[in-house]
Order: sequence, then C-alpha cells, then structure tokens
Amino acid sequence: MAPRVLIVDDDPLIRELLQSYLVGEGYEVACASTAEQAEASLADAEQGGPPFDLVLLDIRLPGKDGLTLTRELRVRSEVGIILITGRNDDIDRIVGLECGADDYVIKPPNPRELVSRAKNLIRRVRHARAPAPAAPVRQPLKRFAHWRLDADRRRLVDRDGSETPLTHGEFQLLSVFLRNSGHTLSRDQLMDQIRNREWLPNDRSIDVLVGRLRRKLRDDPAEPELIITIHGAGYLFTAAPSDA
Repeated sequence: MAPRVLIVDDDPLIRELLQSYLVGEGYEVACASTAEQAEASLADAEQGGPPFDLVLLDIRLPGKDGLTLTRELRVRSEVGIILITGRNDDIDRIVGLECGADDYVIKPPNPRELVSRAKNLIRRVRHARAPAPAAPVRQPLKRFAHWRLDADRRRLVDRDGSETPLTHGEFQLLSVFLRNSGHTLSRDQLMDQIRNREWLPNDRSIDVLVGRLRRKLRDDPAEPELIITIHGAGYLFTAAPSDA
C-alpha cells in the first residue's frame, strides 16, 4: 500500500510544491489548510478509511495552531508528525518535539530532504503498527510510588483510578527505568534500550522524552523525585517497582 501523507499548511504554494513532489515519489497525498480540516481528514481515516502514515504540519496555522494539534494527536495516535517551521522558530521546534512531534523541517522545505526524512519515519511508524507475531501473555500491573502501570494498555493509573495514556516512546522509556530502578543510566544506554520511532539519535531527543514522561508522572522538573538528573552521567529512577 502506498504511504499516505496529510499536508497541513495555509500556504497554497507550499502545499502544491510538497504534494507534487510526494505524488511523484509514489505517495498518496491529501491536503488541508487548517487544523480543523486536518482533523476532519484524520477522523475519516480513523473511521475505517486507510490510515495516514505521516502528517506534515505547519506550526503557524490560522485558528488552532500546529503545536496544539500535535499535542492532541499524540494523545490518541501514533501517526508520524513532521513539523514545518520558520527559521526563527527555535523555541517552537523544541516545544513541538516535547509535544510529540517526530521531526521538523525549516521553510522553505527542501523536497529531496523531506522525502528522505518521510521515508525513514514512515518505515518506523509502520513497524510500530505491525501486529505482534503471537498473542502476548498478559503482564501484571506494575506498582511504583503512587502509580500503577498497565503495561498491556500502556496506561498510568493514579491513586484515584484516573488513567493517563503513554505514547510508545514514553512507555518504552518508563519500562527501561523500571527494569533499572536505582541505577544511573547514561543517555547512550537509554538510547540503546529504546526501540521505537519517537527519538532521533541524539542526546536532546532523550531529554525531551524524559521531560514528557516527567509531566505525565507529575514529577516536578525543578525538584524531581522519581526521575533525577545526575549531571554528567544521565538519569536515575528512584522508585522500586513491584507487581500489583
């Protein structure tokens, strides 16, 4: 099946440029000029149509902006997200990665570079979506601090029973921490043990993923108690896990 890409940009010239180039490379492409139009297209795909593999998303959209849409998509979807940003949008690029975007390109995008990034990301997206070869044995709930981790559903459950979904990358990172509780892990060690598509191979990507996990664990980044930064060494997860 041809990869499906949704281009979301309010600039018709950029939409047409990217669409023509991607179609020429064998992609199936849909376009939207606003976040609201994009949500309608994604909803149609979720209701039985072929899923989108990738969203190319302009950060600065009229109405709902690209960062808000990124945050909302990542809560419920593993679709690949590449942000299209301005040259002076350094803060937005960092925030976008923290919201769950996979990558970014700078305007005006180089179509050849964009296709290369898209191919790599779509390969990882489809690998993450692939069904397991056999039905897994149900894993017990893991308890740590005042949390329970439902590994089968990739959800955190707090004392009150409220559930917080984890993305694939956040779940992988938390699983590594739980297996190595009480031991400092370097960024390289974390990257070696995480097999997913949510980080690029650099230190900053691990830091972004740690920041996202801290927020879901309500671990104050100024004075963290669960995931402690060991300067010059890496990260230390302090809570000892047990089966619930």
